[in-house]
Amino acid sequence: MAMQHYRRAIASTIVLTLAAIFASALLEAALAQRRTSPTPPPPSAQRGEPRRGQQMPVTPPAAPKVKLDEARPPDTPETVQADVSTRNVAVTSGFTGTEIVVFGAVDNSRQPGAESGYYDIVVVIEGTPSRIAVRKKSRIGGIWLNTRSSTFEGVPSYYAIWSTRPLDEIASEATMIGYEIGFDHVRMTPAGDSELAGSSSRLPAADTGEFRKALVRLKSGSGLYVKDDFGVAFIGRSLFRANIALPANVTVGPFDTRVYLFRNEKLLSQYNVRLNLEREGIERHVHDFAFNWPLIYGMGTVLIAMSAGLLAAFVSGKSLR
Repeated sequence: MAMQHYRRAIASTIVLTLAAIFASALLEAALAQRRTSPTPPPPSAQRGEPRRGQQMPVTPPAAPKVKLDEARPPDTPETVQADVSTRNVAVTSGFTGTEIVVFGAVDNSRQPGAESGYYDIVVVIEGTPSRIAVRKKSRIGGIWLNTRSSTFEGVPSYYAIWSTRPLDEIASEATMIGYEIGFDHVRMTPAGDSELAGSSSRLPAADTGEFRKALVRLKSGSGLYVKDDFGVAFIGRSLFRANIALPANVTVGPFDTRVYLFRNEKLLSQYNVRLNLEREGIERHVHDFAFNWPLIYGMGTVLIAMSAGLLAAFVSGKSLR
């Protein structure tokens, strides 16, 4: 019985194999006949139109005959475009300063190369203006006392000047005064009277200038007023950049960045962009709490100080026993 089933299986396998070979032969013959018979062209080809996916012949329009110097008129003004590497800087408790990259390009540049010195770039960054009092100490009776002072309004908390070369080689003094470029031309408005030996009197203009220079000197010593005569560099015919460092003691707030383009002591273009320093994290919450609820903040700091002192006294007394 088992031998009979085995024979039937072998016979079925042989039949199926022969049928598959016969079907393959018929299919190959049909494909060969189809390859030899011509394929009629599509209706679009019969009408002389290009097939889909093929480039259509297009006759280019006749280009107007324009001379090379007429393509861009020689009187096209140059303009400067600029931006900063980041518009917002987060200031946290671990803030140790940061570096800002000011970059830009000169549109319609006629400069032959980066080292030609055809254009001059001046970058000015001003921090939040504030009111500052400058005091002068004098020795009276062997004791140093504040004898005179002068108050200025609108003093920038930070002031940086970066340029391609010294300012006196870029433009005239009148131009620098008009655009408030330079430490000597920063807008500082004298406000109020000075104090002299306990009485109030107004300082003369010469003494006010001395106080102004002292203010700039103190700001420069703190790293808040900086200047670099070769801080801006061209990296191509039109591209330029400048790396400006902001110290850790900079005042938080908006910073106005002004970029000037000069050529032969003439201002060609100016571009303004704003940078913001904002408190983030726990420092922001503490700052907002201190300014919104100053009384509660003061009482809280006193309680924290007293608790720390009592804890230190308790620990030190316990360790001595």
